[in-house]
Amino acid sequence: MSNVPNIILTNGVLSDVPIPQLGFGTFQIPPPETEAAVRTALDVGYRHIDTAQMYGNEAGVGAAVRASGLGRASGSGADDVFITTKLNNQYHRRDDALRATDRSLAALGLDQIDLYLIHWPLPTIGIDYVETWKAMIEVLNDGKARAIGVSNFMPAHLERIIGETGVVPAANQVQAHPYSPNDVCRSADQQYGIATEAWAPIAKGRVLDEPAVLEVANRVVRTPAQVVLRWHIQRGDIVIPKSVHKARMRENFELFDFELSDAEIAAICALDKGVAADPDPNTFDYIPPGN
Repeated sequence: MSNVPNIILTNGVLSDVPIPQLGFGTFQIPPPETEAAVRTALDVGYRHIDTAQMYGNEAGVGAAVRASGLGRASGSGADDVFITTKLNNQYHRRDDALRATDRSLAALGLDQIDLYLIHWPLPTIGIDYVETWKAMIEVLNDGKARAIGVSNFMPAHLERIIGETGVVPAANQVQAHPYSPNDVCRSADQQYGIATEAWAPIAKGRVLDEPAVLEVANRVVRTPAQVVLRWHIQRGDIVIPKSVHKARMRENFELFDFELSDAEIAAICALDKGVAADPDPNTFDYIPPGN
C-alpha cells in the first residue's frame, strides 16, 4: 500500500478526482526504455505516471501498467494507477485535438485518461488556446478523461479560458523549483482552486549543491534531492521527479516519513533567484515535426 497522500482535483464538471501527490515523470525517457522504467517505478511503489504525446512513450507506459497487474488492463475507471498525459502542440485545433485524444487512449490501452492536460498554451501560433480548451471540455464530457487541465499556463491564460468557458482546469503543471518557485502561477492556481504540479522540481539537479540544501540534508539525515522534493510536498504541490535508476526512484519516493521545519522551508525558499520560467509560456511556439 502506497503511503503517498492524494490531492483532490476538481473542475466543477465531474466528481472530485484524487491524484497521488508524488508521481513518476517520463520526460526524455526513450520510448524503447519506457516500459522497463515504468515497471521499475511501479515496483518501487509509484502509482501516478506522467507522460505526454510529445514524449512519444505513451505506449510504453500503457504496456508497463498492463504488465504490472495493477488493475488498468481492463481500460476505464479509477484503478490502482493514475495516468496523466498531455495534448501535443500540433493538435490545438478542435478536430485535431479530438483525434489526438483517441490516439493517446489507443497507445495507453485505456478507455479513459485520468488527467489530460494541454501541454503549452502557444498564444502566438494563430490558434486560440480557448478553442483547444473547449475541445478538452468535449473530451471530459464524453467520458474520455476523468479530469482535464493545463500545463505551462500563466495567470492571463487561465483567466481567458475560465472566463470564456466557465470551466476551471483541475491542474496546472508548471516549472517550479527553489531557484524559480513560480509563486505567480501558484497564487493564481490557488485563487481558482487549481492544483499545481511542479516539473523540473530539482532544477535539473542544479539546486542540489546549494549550501542551504546541503545543510538541511545533513540536519535531517536525508539526501539533497529528498529535501527539495519534500519542500515541494510541504508547499502543497504535486511533484513528478524522473529517473531511470531504481535506487534514485526509491530515494525520490521516500519523502513521507520526515518533515522540514518552518526554518528549513524558509532557507530553501530563500534560494529564489526571481528568474522567469524557461521557456517562456508567453512566447514558446515549438511545434514538433510530424502530423
